[in-house]
Amino acid sequence: MPANGLSLDIVVPVLIYCALFWWVGRGMSWTARLATAAVTLVLVVCVLLVERGWR
Repeated sequence: MPANGLSLDIVVPVLIYCALFWWVGRGMSWTARLATAAVTLVLVVCVLLVERGWR
């Protein structure tokens, strides 16, 4: 893993998520986009908590 840069394991999924979110959210209002982003972040946090054993 590079010491000064970001790992591609993080950058590539984030870019893909942003592109997918832009494509899906084209017809959505800003409040719906914010709600979708918030729900997604909560799901990511839940998955990380389960994966790390609730520590």
